[in-house]
Amino acid sequence: MKLGILETDQLEQSLQKKYGPYSKMFQKLLSPLDDQLVFQVYDTIHFEYPKNRDDCDAYLITGSKASPYQDKAWIRRLEKEIQILHANKKKLIGICFGHQLIAQALGGAVQKSDLGWGVGLSTQHWFQKKDWMGDTEETFKILVSHQDQVTHIPPGAECLAGNDFCPKASFQMGHHILTFQGHPEFQPAYLRHLITGRREIIGVSRAEQALQSLHVPNDHAQIARWILAFLKAG
Repeated sequence: MKLGILETDQLEQSLQKKYGPYSKMFQKLLSPLDDQLVFQVYDTIHFEYPKNRDDCDAYLITGSKASPYQDKAWIRRLEKEIQILHANKKKLIGICFGHQLIAQALGGAVQKSDLGWGVGLSTQHWFQKKDWMGDTEETFKILVSHQDQVTHIPPGAECLAGNDFCPKASFQMGHHILTFQGHPEFQPAYLRHLITGRREIIGVSRAEQALQSLHVPNDHAQIARWILAFLKAG
């Protein structure tokens, strides 16, 4: 399988050396589960896209510092790409910003949450189960870092998971779109760096709670298995 990564942000150079760009984070997450996976990265901020959408079997939209509702040309262009991929029933995964932009592009809504930052390790509850999940628990733990939230999922979408803080943290459309608000590609050490640098913006108390939560094991390996199972399902 060839997975096209639609990259929507770049890390600072110092962080790139230690953690790699977001595209590398996803390669590290998914490659151990399938040695036949091939990756192609597209820099959407600089309007880089495949010449032919069938160049890849599936696509994944990464997280970003940007917000979907910002009036930026590269965001509007990516929205159009999402609409085309959806119309062609192309397999598509959305993570954080990707989750939000897919929702917005297909008729849902996104806004900055009145509840402030969602950050640290989050426990998400499944609202319904799908065959690609296999035999799974009722909840899963995933690292999060966001202010924006999906407030309305697109018409025809199914909300799969969430919690009281973020009720619409995952949704599916048909058999071709799957999204997560959280970051299964993040390492705790990387999120620790982000939280430490944003301590005042997040709020000292919430930042400290988030830092403490990073000591609890996450379910990122399982989430990676779900993503691949979804992409390979008929």
